[in-house]
Amino acid sequence: MPNLNTRGALSIRNVTKIYDPEGVNVMAVKDCSMEIAAGEVCMIVGPSGCGKTTLLNAIAGFHSITSGEILLDGELLCGPGKPKADQGAERMVVFQHGALFPWKTLAQNVAYGPRVQGRSSKAEAMEKARDMLAEAGLGNVTEKYPGEVSSGMSRRAEIVRALINDPKVLLLDEPYRAMDALTKSIMHESLLETYDRTKVTIFFIIHDLEEAIFLGDKVHIVTTRPCQLKKTVEVNIPRPRSYQTQSSEEFRHLMEEVNEAVHEEAIKAFQAGERELA
Repeated sequence: MPNLNTRGALSIRNVTKIYDPEGVNVMAVKDCSMEIAAGEVCMIVGPSGCGKTTLLNAIAGFHSITSGEILLDGELLCGPGKPKADQGAERMVVFQHGALFPWKTLAQNVAYGPRVQGRSSKAEAMEKARDMLAEAGLGNVTEKYPGEVSSGMSRRAEIVRALINDPKVLLLDEPYRAMDALTKSIMHESLLETYDRTKVTIFFIIHDLEEAIFLGDKVHIVTTRPCQLKKTVEVNIPRPRSYQTQSSEEFRHLMEEVNEAVHEEAIKAFQAGERELA
């Protein structure tokens, strides 16, 4: 079925980001352009240190861009005359390292955003937090503290904490990278269930190529630094998906296509590293 979501279309147009630590220009992103449709699961893959997180941070409003522009639903986030986007609840980030408050329960963590923003009373926010945690399979641990639950439960709670703000875009910076393979597979299935409920646009930085194809509508392969779009691979595998999908012929062909493009960039990154060390 077509995705009828009309919120969360991202346009990244000719974005360049140059850092200047101690007067030495470092180009992290160069003339990078991507179009991400509303309600799309967009996976970003490329060599470590290539500038993927720099691009995510620019969308989130954590730092400025040097040139180009980024738009959300046709409205300028950053660009000419406005190098840094305002931070806002319509773009929520889940980082690689956990960010739950250890002194608050899972329900209190999830309810924190609406409470601080003044959008809900404490009772309303807590009720909604408990309901959303239950939808995510965490109904029996809502009053537990982060240190009392598994890492997988904590990561799920972080995604719920982002979603309670009803964002247009969910920005994920490898949130499952440190998990073991079994926990990671459960987390991916949970994310797909969440997506099926919300149809939120997802911008997901990831290293594992199988996971990128399994989760994504599109896989954007970016170059070694400076980050540019090298290739976009369409994943035309129907949803809902299960792990049997990975044994299909179509999945194998997609893996070959993505792996070839990423491997070329990994070699370039390795060679560039060798030159820098020489």
